[in-house]
Amino acid sequence: MIVKPFNDAETLRQQRNLTTSQKRNNHQTKEGVIVNNFVKDIENTNLNSTKDTFIISDEVDLPDKLYQDKRMPDKKLLPLSAISLSVMGAITVLTAFVNRSAKVAKETAKEKWLPAVTRNVNLSKETSQVIYQMVQSPNKRTFIAGAGVLALSAMAFMGKTFFDGYKDIWVKRKESDIQKSLQEDLIDTETQSFSGKMQIIRSMLSKYTNDFEKYLTNDDSDGILQNFGSKRFAKFPFTSNKKEKQNKKFSQLGNILLGIGTAMGITALGYLSLKNLSKSKINLQQGLDKTKDAIKQIVKTSTNKTIEIDKNNLEHLFLSVEESQDFIEEQISKLNWSDAVQKEKFLEKILTKLKTSTTKVNPNIGGDGTPKPAFNSFVDDYRAFFYNWLLDTSNPQFKQLFLGITGVTAFSYGGKLAAEAIKEVQVKKINAQTELDLQKRLVSTELRNFKSKKDSAINPLVEEFYKQVESGKKTKEELKTMAENILFEIKNGPPFVYS
Repeated sequence: MIVKPFNDAETLRQQRNLTTSQKRNNHQTKEGVIVNNFVKDIENTNLNSTKDTFIISDEVDLPDKLYQDKRMPDKKLLPLSAISLSVMGAITVLTAFVNRSAKVAKETAKEKWLPAVTRNVNLSKETSQVIYQMVQSPNKRTFIAGAGVLALSAMAFMGKTFFDGYKDIWVKRKESDIQKSLQEDLIDTETQSFSGKMQIIRSMLSKYTNDFEKYLTNDDSDGILQNFGSKRFAKFPFTSNKKEKQNKKFSQLGNILLGIGTAMGITALGYLSLKNLSKSKINLQQGLDKTKDAIKQIVKTSTNKTIEIDKNNLEHLFLSVEESQDFIEEQISKLNWSDAVQKEKFLEKILTKLKTSTTKVNPNIGGDGTPKPAFNSFVDDYRAFFYNWLLDTSNPQFKQLFLGITGVTAFSYGGKLAAEAIKEVQVKKINAQTELDLQKRLVSTELRNFKSKKDSAINPLVEEFYKQVESGKKTKEELKTMAENILFEIKNGPPFVYS
């Protein structure tokens, strides 16, 4: 079996900046080294020798987590069913809404109907406006101006494409230089990590060799066994269910406290909202009272000379306060106008507007309300000034306006492009330096990680060696075989060190 050793920190760091082909070659080399070094011929060994070679214990418990199997019900078809029913339900609701809208429109009074809307087509792009002018008014001037704008658009597009490409090439070249410098700087960091791991292995080999020699060369077996207790290693316990139950209790308690806190927060915010509404109601009433006072003041001072001005002001104020019909009739009846018919028409207009739900949009903006397309042009484009100049080349100000705005646009885009390129390169430089600093800081972490994993692989083997020493069942030759294989595992076993 080939185990792909590509998940250790050193390998991940090395792989981060390699190309695809470099990663593939690197992987294949490591796989070949592992296979060539760890496939052993054991045809001529007996079972006892094999147990000593592979440090096989007489009895090893399986981890508790092995049997904690939480099965999930098969719900693969449930999402498909839910989405199908949801789509059909949405279509059903939509058709019911259409039916309901038809009934509402049939039973609604005419003055409450929504107004017809003109479909405004805004020609916001200069190219669209140019083509519209050529179609709407095909003459020599619009054709020349249109062709000029289209030619300028093509020139601007090609220029933008060229400079964008030049920027990308320049940034890529700088990025390659940055990566080269990063790889050069990482040599020292990777060397520290590599040498540190090799030093850990040498230290472990030295320590365990000295320990094992005491059991393989000293004849005072009783004295050795008296000190054996200090050599035993603590077993690596698996996470107990008791701790999981405690975490579950804490989680439930946290959820309860969270629920109580949420309920209290909702209550407090609801109270604050009601309090704000009460305050706003008082402020609103005070504003309405001031508006009513203004209405009374206009009514009191209105004369035949100020009828038109007073009509406009009173109409605005009446509609803003939305007072009762009795109040409006009372105030209009007090107007000091000689024409009673005019007062009646004004009252009828106010009451009609109060009952009407909608109003027409200003025709200068939205058209006259006819449900047909209307065209208008609000262009924010430097090419619009070129079009105006070509329509009237005798106007020098059109020319200066075009040159000035086009020049500012071109320089602005060029400056923006240069700033973005410099920013990208600087960000890549800083990122590379940050990566280097991170890798330097991670050397100690990686060494501790390596030592911890190495201990987790070796300690059970050493534990088994001491068990066999304590039992006295193994000869010194057999113990020597076990010790040699433990040392071999320390030197060549996982986690692996790559140069």
